[in-house]
Amino acid sequence: GLSGILVFVPQIMILFGLITLLEDTGYMARISFLSDKLMRKVGLNGKSVMPMISGFACAVPAIMSARAIENRKERLLTIMVTPLLSCSARLPVFTILIALVVPDHYYMGWLSLQGLVMMGLYLLGVVMALMVSLVLKLLINIQEKSFFILELPTYRSPRWKNAGITMVEKAKIFVTDAGKIIMLISLLIWFLSNYGPSGKIDAVNAKYEAAIATAESDSLKQNLEKAWQTEKLQFSYAGVIGRTIEPSIAPLGFDWKIGIALVTSFAAREVFVGTMATLYSVDEAEDASLREKMQAAVRADGTPVYNIATALSLMVFYVLAMQCMSTLAVVKRETKSWKWPTIQLIYMTVLAYGMSWITYQLFS
Repeated sequence: GLSGILVFVPQIMILFGLITLLEDTGYMARISFLSDKLMRKVGLNGKSVMPMISGFACAVPAIMSARAIENRKERLLTIMVTPLLSCSARLPVFTILIALVVPDHYYMGWLSLQGLVMMGLYLLGVVMALMVSLVLKLLINIQEKSFFILELPTYRSPRWKNAGITMVEKAKIFVTDAGKIIMLISLLIWFLSNYGPSGKIDAVNAKYEAAIATAESDSLKQNLEKAWQTEKLQFSYAGVIGRTIEPSIAPLGFDWKIGIALVTSFAAREVFVGTMATLYSVDEAEDASLREKMQAAVRADGTPVYNIATALSLMVFYVLAMQCMSTLAVVKRETKSWKWPTIQLIYMTVLAYGMSWITYQLFS
């Protein structure tokens, strides 16, 4: 839980430091001015560009930076669509799935097919963010006139002291306010992943404790410990949830193991890879081994789990689904209500489900 909070602190400090430098030099106003015409067509304004660009790194500091937008409706729209832009936490998911199913093919000797798929995922997030903003503009009934009055200051040297003070203050706000909510949800997910119905968990523990006690070599003990963690996760409350939701995610091409990963990666999207490593009994560092085991995974009927349709469907789901408790915590803090993060979670989940289903049907 603490690492989930602290990992964002350097990003938040760097982002707000750079934004303060851009403002001090006079360039921020020019970025906003140049993009205002396009942004207004979908209900945003020029000042929405910086939070949205920041969203490619991490939605948490990006949403915090939306405070610079004076108009309440435009600020709310920016907060609601920024998580659709692919943050750095999605990269581990994209890279392992692209490596699994997309051929390492080059067009004209330099244009990578895998790179084009990656770029397509990023573009999908941008297009969806603009389309969702256009729809929400019609649905959110906040009557407040929007004025884009902006002074274009002369270029000047930044005030370094001002940037340093801003960095420290923003980090403090995040740790003390959003950090409380993140800690609570982290504890909940940890509990779901480590505990389960007592009878089943006790049986699993007894089985592997006896096996490890009689194991003759260290390598055998390590393999048994990996298998223990896998089976423990399978029978934990998170595993029960994964199996329970399997019928509802089966139309997307997902099995119960992917269901568990969807539950656990709500703590952070990159947890998907670690969960898969645990479920397939491999070391997280052994990427090649994990890819091989995922590639060899088959369903009950003998068909591969990770074919092109399932992998693309899963990537589209991760592009569009919320899957990030830290973002929800920050949205709650910025909007001072659970209403908007709840709406955000629901609309992004429905959108992700629908687009994943379409993707799976197209490529099946």
